Amino acid sequence: MAQIVNEIKNVVHHGSKKRFMRNENDADKETFIMSKKTTLALKDASVDGGTGKTMNWIDPASALANARHEFGEHGGVNMSIEASATFTVMEPETMRKMFTGELGAERDFFIYSRHFNPTVLNLSRSMAAMEGTEAAYCTSSGMSAISSVLLQLCSSGGHVVASHCLYGGTHALLTHFLPRVCNITTSFVDVKDVESVRNAIVEGRTKVLFFESISNPTLDVANVPELCRIAHDRGVMVVVDNTFAPMVLSPARLGADVVVHSISKYISGGADIIAGAICGPTTVINSMMDLHQGALMLLGPTMNPKVAFELSGKIPHLSLRMKDHCYRSLTYATRMKKLGLQVVYPGLEEHPNHNLMKSMANPDYGFGGILCLDMETENRANRLMNRLQNCTQFGLMAVSLGYHETLMSCSSSSTSSELNHKEKKLAGISPGLIRMSIGYTGTLEQRWSQFEKAITKM
Repeated sequence: MAQIVNEIKNVVHHGSKKRFMRNENDADKETFIMSKKTTLALKDASVDGGTGKTMNWIDPASALANARHEFGEHGGVNMSIEASATFTVMEPETMRKMFTGELGAERDFFIYSRHFNPTVLNLSRSMAAMEGTEAAYCTSSGMSAISSVLLQLCSSGGHVVASHCLYGGTHALLTHFLPRVCNITTSFVDVKDVESVRNAIVEGRTKVLFFESISNPTLDVANVPELCRIAHDRGVMVVVDNTFAPMVLSPARLGADVVVHSISKYISGGADIIAGAICGPTTVINSMMDLHQGALMLLGPTMNPKVAFELSGKIPHLSLRMKDHCYRSLTYATRMKKLGLQVVYPGLEEHPNHNLMKSMANPDYGFGGILCLDMETENRANRLMNRLQNCTQFGLMAVSLGYHETLMSCSSSSTSSELNHKEKKLAGISPGLIRMSIGYTGTLEQRWSQFEKAITKM
């Protein structure tokens, strides 16, 4: 009878007919983000950037399929949304144990949704599975993910080495905000030149090497294994922004310590959500959630559980969307090149990083869903985009990427406007560079016909 009463208590606490809360004394050793099943599926699926040891490759889609599936409260195939801000306990001693860290989310004990929320936690498991990391945590935006990681890994007086070609918001964070507010400085280098990266690292001061797997907007491809080897040899953590290449590249399996995402882009796919993610070792994620010293816990860039629920329904078809984005991008880039246009795309053999990209990319996912057209001047770029949107309906003039429609923007005057003239020149950003995030609506030939009509009139 006592056992039945305890189970009823647990059902009331957990709110589920299908899964009971584990006992406080249960010696379950799984990490709070990933299930044992996922961890086992991924443990041989990485590349150590420090040693160069290559493990078995695993398809990101397969890793997602192996991740723990969370059922709904009444046995629904979709998980329930845990909208509560705070959580009850059955015994007063339990609350003390949760605040001292003796009990936590890995055993279904939750305190407050700024700390851990079951719905957000489930999305985090999916992100960790996809990127092949031990753990992950989802945040309210991509910039909150980046800033929280840097603030966790760098203290006052710390130093960052970063690529000189970065998203404008990230560049502004490193150039202006962190030096002014936190006394954290950054040396910007050409990450394609590994010697300049090595020389920029300051012994004892440099804490982080930060770069994008595919640079925004120039589409340079970073040599992730080599950059990780250089950084790790000097005791420096590697943080990679993989927003441009989910599924396509897996930086953690290539040696990166932490992978960040703006989930607002490809992973959402609907241009209707702002969200971010941090994927990395359990020790890093745990430190960021520490009650006394954690950047995520104390700065509070919390993801709404309703947003996490929506995103969890979008991840299962991400692999299909990415393959279509990439296939159309390669097709259009090849045809644009034949028209004599100055097109930049890693899938083209003449791209300087084409072979590097082939060596690192996950098989069957292509070379990314973004291509660039260099129209040389902003005026010519604007004229073409105007025709593509308002005359032939090829795409939309808008920032961001990963939408089902093609999105176009002149990077120099929009998403890279935070960089000054000299910084844009160093980054290789032409005044007339159009960044195109290729969509998949309409037929391929229909969309190509719309592009041809617009370019012919130019």
